[in-house]
Amino acid sequence: MLLEDERRALCAVGRRLAETGLVTGASGNVSVRSGDLVAVTPGGMMLDRMRPEDCPIVNLDARLVEGDRAPSSETPMHLALYAETPAAAIVHTHSTYGAVVATTMTELPPIHYNTLLLGGVVKVAEYATYGTPELAGKVRAAMEGGKRAALMANHGGVTIGRDLDEAYENARLLEWLCGVYVRAKMIGEPRILTDEQLTKVVERGLTPPEFPPV
Repeated sequence: MLLEDERRALCAVGRRLAETGLVTGASGNVSVRSGDLVAVTPGGMMLDRMRPEDCPIVNLDARLVEGDRAPSSETPMHLALYAETPAAAIVHTHSTYGAVVATTMTELPPIHYNTLLLGGVVKVAEYATYGTPELAGKVRAAMEGGKRAALMANHGGVTIGRDLDEAYENARLLEWLCGVYVRAKMIGEPRILTDEQLTKVVERGLTPPEFPPV
């Protein structure tokens, strides 16, 4: 079985996403890249019920290489991000606070300095139908400039990482930041960190980990 370890890792992350509420039902999807091959979660299947053999393998041209199940409908978005970023793993969620921000905002402002770990201000990609090349292009544009995360209007969020663990932790951080912002709005107008304040944080050494050379 091709990419057996990667497929097992997809199943483990799928369970974690469901347990932490970052996905519900069969929503959301995950992938991991190894060379010219990508292991991706299958379409229409609950992520906490997957087995390694359920996860199909595609190449970078979206051709099915191995597997009996169809790849996730969002595979075009995953492949677009692999083409334009040095990511080795991608997590797409339908988390509650992420969806709230993605439904009401054009970006998630830097309400906390840990926003820097996602590359700064998180942009909200304009709405497009799920699973389409149009959505893939809009998300790819929202991730330009070294971003590690993006939100999708009226949809959810996507994060990338050097491996699956990092992509998952970035998804958790994105949801936490969205949750802080939404809760802060319930009390009053959130204070947003200035460029000067963020620069001082960077000077103290808080920056996203570098991707290894491709």
